Amino acid sequence: MKVFGICLILLVTINSNKLLAQSSVVKSQTARQIIGQMQTHLTCPWSNETVDTFKTGNPDDVVTGIAVCMFADMETLRKAVASNCNLIIVHEPTFYNHLDKTDAQEDNPVYRKKIAYINEHKLIIFRFHDHWHRTVPDGIYMGMIDKLGWKANQTDQSMLFFKFDEQTVGGFAQKLQEKLKGSQLRIIGDPQLHFTNVALAVGAPGSSSHIKLLTNDFTELLVAGEASEWETYEYVLDASMMGMKKAAIFTGHIASEEAGMEYCATWMKTFIHEIPITYFENGSSYWSVQKPVK
Repeated sequence: MKVFGICLILLVTINSNKLLAQSSVVKSQTARQIIGQMQTHLTCPWSNETVDTFKTGNPDDVVTGIAVCMFADMETLRKAVASNCNLIIVHEPTFYNHLDKTDAQEDNPVYRKKIAYINEHKLIIFRFHDHWHRTVPDGIYMGMIDKLGWKANQTDQSMLFFKFDEQTVGGFAQKLQEKLKGSQLRIIGDPQLHFTNVALAVGAPGSSSHIKLLTNDFTELLVAGEASEWETYEYVLDASMMGMKKAAIFTGHIASEEAGMEYCATWMKTFIHEIPITYFENGSSYWSVQKPVK
């Protein structure tokens, strides 16, 4: 009877160890496997022609934690390391150009210090831009509309056009500033202009996209991320000077899209359960003088 009991204990122990081993295998995932999961949960096909690629690190390294952000700036990289996150999902470039080309930066002191830090900590950076915009609904717009509280104001499924109670551009800008704390808004047009119709253009789609929205009979106020001052800015300024019912508010690129990456972290948590996912807010890249500096 004792022998049977001992054998039973050994059998249970062996099976338990097998289950624990299987469990640990399931929990260990590489960066490549994580990105594969993200691809399967998108509503759009994955394109080979895209900026959504690994920028640094070994995609086959096991992921200890995932950081999600707009930019992999140095402060965010340090926070990721402190939080034991070695996979960083970013929306925008890491190395100061759209394609993250580094050939011409080999002798640049800023690039060299940044890549040295990344390599030292074996950080894996993956850009998630094109497909997060292409999936339906657009992930960036989803996060931004939720943060702004504009869902009930949508006029259709495009996530571009919104209708509000009549108010002034100046008053609307003040409320927008409260929701986008840290952003330095730039307003073009008459602050006393009364309007009801708004078009939204996050990020930097270009002046042609801005002007297309502004020439739409619906649009009275454009809320956008950023643009060259000699393009959309001047277009809206001229329209205002001609007495047309047009105005624009520029929030800055980060403020216009950042909530979309916060939503990305939330989205990833719905299908990645074993690995911690942390969203890091970048905030504005610059500061401005609000009061005299002493």
